[in-house]
Amino acid sequence: MAMWITRPRNITHHLKTNIGFLEFFKYQRIWLRTSSYSNPLPSNLIAKNYGSTSPPLLRDWASFFTARRYKSENAAKQVVDEEKQALDFLGGSVTFTSDLEFISESPEKKVHCYRVLDDNGYPITSTRLPQVSNEITMKMYRDMVTLQIMDAIFYEAQRQGRICFYATTTGEEAVNIAPAAALTPHDVILPQYREPGVLLWRGFTLQEFANQLFANKEDYGKGRQMHVHYGSNKLNCFTMSAPIATQLPQAVGAAYSLKMEKKDACAVTFCGDGGTSEGDFHAALNFAAVMETPILFICRNNGWAISTPLSEQFRSDGIAVKGQAYGIRSTQVDGNDPLAVYTAVRAAREMAIVEQRPILIEALTYRVGHHSTSDDSTKYRPADEIEFWRNERNPVARFRKWIERNGWWSEKEDSQFRIEVRQQVMQAIQAAERIEKPPLSEMFTDVYDQTPSNLQEQEEMIREAIKRHPKDYPSDLPV
Repeated sequence: MAMWITRPRNITHHLKTNIGFLEFFKYQRIWLRTSSYSNPLPSNLIAKNYGSTSPPLLRDWASFFTARRYKSENAAKQVVDEEKQALDFLGGSVTFTSDLEFISESPEKKVHCYRVLDDNGYPITSTRLPQVSNEITMKMYRDMVTLQIMDAIFYEAQRQGRICFYATTTGEEAVNIAPAAALTPHDVILPQYREPGVLLWRGFTLQEFANQLFANKEDYGKGRQMHVHYGSNKLNCFTMSAPIATQLPQAVGAAYSLKMEKKDACAVTFCGDGGTSEGDFHAALNFAAVMETPILFICRNNGWAISTPLSEQFRSDGIAVKGQAYGIRSTQVDGNDPLAVYTAVRAAREMAIVEQRPILIEALTYRVGHHSTSDDSTKYRPADEIEFWRNERNPVARFRKWIERNGWWSEKEDSQFRIEVRQQVMQAIQAAERIEKPPLSEMFTDVYDQTPSNLQEQEEMIREAIKRHPKDYPSDLPV
């Protein structure tokens, strides 16, 4: 309240002392009300402002402000000079302008999407093909096929009631395998939950996948983790994350540790387009930019955050532009083009490590499968849209056409390889089902050095419940 009472006084004082505006009108009104032309103004004021004793008229306003007009012109010249200056504002250079401008909500030019192969597996005319060895190329294709077959069989196993839950990577095989191929084993991976291909590339076996899904005692998580949430300390891959985007700021911390230790490696983290709507995404980008950490953010923009389409998530031109707002170098690639993804990730890794900076890669792809076995995507998206991406934009088929034209693969080899993979997956499932479950005591280990009393009480309660109701619990559960 005191501020608003004081402000009019300050304004009045400013006008009165510096401009003489109020004093002029005060005496002008007196002069207009007099019946004669006798001068009501004090002679000292008249002489001071007009240089004579003649009474002012309304048409003499210009002469009243003549002196101040010259002063304003000098000030204007000073403003023009100041416009050429820049302000060093807390380490950032700010350039001034007298034109009021607002940054457009959408750029004049759309972000260009990088690709190497078209939908039919032909190289783009103006594209320089990346230097990828025959060995890496064929491993990429074989792992994409393996991932495709593994998904189909494990999905059916869930439908048969043999496992509780599953999520496929159908349609996103390229953005699973190609990034892994472009990295080194020393790079630390913090995945979301739809990147099993990264582990597959690094040597995670089909049996290890099956052990996790069937939660047996050979599972590294000892049966305590949700299905499809794989992880491997040996392969430098953190356990997959169910809470959306929580892995992103954690990955920045991992990248900062690599920076402090001066390691020739970077952290790599994945998320979906839905993850960019979480606060952790924005916090992670800002954290990474400010701390200048060697990290790659790879976003699988597959069009749907479960049942939420892109149009209901954000209005920006995709996700790559979000990086620029945080001062992060970004790019957008065709996520169904294995060569494009490989090239982008390889270049991004080099920049991240050499320049010690974060990089954001947006990979445009499509989730052909349901979000998970708990979802029916035909309830919120048309079936013909799904079939179009399954048939016309299939990343595995596209890559196969390219390697066959190069003479590196054939129809016969493809058929034989698929038969072998199916057999291996089925054998892994049968073996995983025969392995006994982890003992009940493992539910309470690996958190505390010494088990606290409340957990001891819970374990005793469970054991007593099993004794009272043995039919309600699996018969193969080691108590």
